[in-house]
Order: sequence, then structure tokens, then C-alpha cells
Amino acid sequence: MAYSGEPILVEDLLFKPEHSLIDQSLHSHLGATTNGDGFGICWYGTVSEPALFKSIDPAWNNHNLREIAAQIRAPLLFAHVRASTGTQVQRSNCHPFRHGKWLWMHNGEILGFRDIKRELMMAVDPSLYPDIAGTTDSEVLFFLALTFGLRDDPFTAVGRAVGMVEKVARDHGIDDPVQMTVATTAGDTIWVFRYSTEGRTRSLFSSTEVAELRELHPAVEMFHRLGIDARFVVSEPLRDLPGAWNEMPESSAAVVGPAGNDIRRFRPLEPVEPRSGTLCPVAVRRQRAMV
Repeated sequence: MAYSGEPILVEDLLFKPEHSLIDQSLHSHLGATTNGDGFGICWYGTVSEPALFKSIDPAWNNHNLREIAAQIRAPLLFAHVRASTGTQVQRSNCHPFRHGKWLWMHNGEILGFRDIKRELMMAVDPSLYPDIAGTTDSEVLFFLALTFGLRDDPFTAVGRAVGMVEKVARDHGIDDPVQMTVATTAGDTIWVFRYSTEGRTRSLFSSTEVAELRELHPAVEMFHRLGIDARFVVSEPLRDLPGAWNEMPESSAAVVGPAGNDIRRFRPLEPVEPRSGTLCPVAVRRQRAMV
């Protein structure tokens, strides 16, 4: 779940909704039935870099999460509950991932990651590589996006990162390697992506504008407490309310903000050159092999 808008108590976002993220960690409707392999929340406060709280505990059973959620007001929150796709249950593997002021969280997997992990890791910019803390495909995808210019152009950077994964996977005979819904931010705009190589991607929804929600459902008290610019991006609707949630189209990307959703088509891009203007290590090796 991602939220942006007027500062609001974190417990109102995580615990209060009927089908809250905490409820989803135990009773998911559209994804893994149980997401008990840890959780993480990240929010922006008084400094540019966001605060991060992660644990390998199940989200529904962490008393510290409930304690701090009742005290923190956040204008932008990323929250994630984890079901491991094979990597270790450890704090560094819990989402969201952070690098400087940038956040990243991912649902899905890179199929055959164990077989292509080394080549993908070696494609990460050498200056970024030491900051990879965990062992997940999700974090490697994040650092590939950073390598290809996430700070400057998130749409292109993620397109090139996915293109890199698909290219390497093809070279290893792996079909349909990418399954992802992704959210990323640097503290203001939220970029979201829904894509899978096979075209059958996990669910992702954005919220309808608050003014419209108040008209549609005047009896829902929560909508009157949200600021007019509040926006949500969720894997599953937080409550079953007609007109409240809009499913992201297959193979799409969007900027989510007060003005609504700027939705565009998403497709992988050829991973030729990172934004820095230097070839990534994989491309360099291939060029040398051709000489």
C-alpha cells in the first residue's frame, strides 16, 4: 500500500480499514493467502530521507508496529507485507527498500532468479553495488532501475531494468521471467507499474479522488477525514465500495498524485546505456566479446 496526501495517523491507514493491509497479511483475497514473512513501513518526516521500520515478524503480531502506528502522522507512507518467493526470511529482505531518499516495493518475482542472479547483480552500477543489503530479486530490480536512471526518469529506468532482466533470462532459456507490480517514490510523486512478461499480472488498484468518494459514499466517515488530495495505491481494495477503486490496466505505468493518475502504456526497453552515459557492465562484456 502507498499513500500520499495530508499527514494522517499511520494506524488509520494500516489498521482501521475493513480489509486493511494488516488484515491482508493474514487473509489476502487476490494474492498469497498468507503474507507472514515479515513487513516494512517507510514514511517521510522532517528530513529528506524517509524513516524505515522493518521486522521479520508477521505484521498482524507485531506490537511495536501497533504502538508506533498510533503516534506517527505521515504525508507519504509505503507499507508492504511479505510472502517470500524463496529467499531467506530476514530483515534486509523485507520491503520497502530504501536508497537515499528513494523507496521501492515490489510484488511478484523474477522467475529463475537463482540462475541469472550473478549476471543481473554484475549489471548494477559499481558505485551502487555495495549498498545492496539483501538477497531478493526485488532489491536487485530496484538497483537495476537506479543504475538506469531512476532518479531522472523513472518510466524509462524501470523499462530498461525490466528489459535487462528479460534479455538475460532469454539468454538462459527462461520463459516469462518478470512478474511485477512496483511502487517507487522520492517523497513527492509516486510512480507505479503493473507488468508481467506473460501478460497476466498481479492485481493493482488506485483510489478515486476523495471529492468523488464523499459524494458516492457520504456515510463513510473516513472519507471526510482524508484531505482532498489523498491518494492510495493498493494490491487489494481496502474496502468493498463501488466506485472507490480503479484497477490499473495490464502493462501500464502511472504517476499517482493530487491531479489523478497519469496512466501510460508500459513496455520493456533495450538496456543499452544507463542514464550516466556509460555502458552497464553486461553490455561492456558483450561489446568486448564481439571485438
